[in-house]
Amino acid sequence: MNVLIVKNVSHEGPGTIEDYLIEQGIKYVVLEFSGCGAVTELPDTSAYTHLVIMGGPMAVYESDGLPFLHLETAMIRVFIKTGRPVIGICLGAQIIAHALWADVYKGAVQETGWNRVEITEEGMQDPAFSALAVDNKPYADIFQWHGDTFDLPGKAVRMASSADYQNQAFRYGNNVYGLQFHIEVTPEIIEEWFRKEEGFDVGSMLETARRLYPEYKKRAFRFYNNFFI
Repeated sequence: MNVLIVKNVSHEGPGTIEDYLIEQGIKYVVLEFSGCGAVTELPDTSAYTHLVIMGGPMAVYESDGLPFLHLETAMIRVFIKTGRPVIGICLGAQIIAHALWADVYKGAVQETGWNRVEITEEGMQDPAFSALAVDNKPYADIFQWHGDTFDLPGKAVRMASSADYQNQAFRYGNNVYGLQFHIEVTPEIIEEWFRKEEGFDVGSMLETARRLYPEYKKRAFRFYNNFFI
């Protein structure tokens, strides 16, 4: 197994995804797709078994000024065509939706901080996604930071919804997942993200993060156990 992880911005790294891969002794490579030394052409992906696309503040519908988003779209399509597993987190989910010809656009509200999503019946039947459920109930408490959303791609199955956004997560085929929320975060990552942000109760956010994190990490690892196979 050899995992390719794509970062869209330096401070949105793989978090507990990387922790899991290290713990399991799974080989992985992290590529920076923006900033200094960024990838500027489509890499050879033939050596990789899995693709992970991380988040970022940019928008898919502004990709004309962000050529690396076109590279990622092409790469996702290659992985899907060859039947290899793909997971996208936040912006990554939006890029997967775009790669599957669904519309991505600005949402009605900003979702930031700890929120609850309702897991669909299909989500609860999915071995990987149902691992995120709290006490095997059809909901998950998750961390979010997004203002964009997407239509459900054709032939995709909705895994989770919230009051404000119908499409919080989806699965395409058997092994392609788009998650609008962040299962990879740690309290340290949240603190780094919001250290310089204004208008948020960062103290309360971190208090919740520290309280939820031990179980949050366990549920994330159970998801990874089913995805990285």
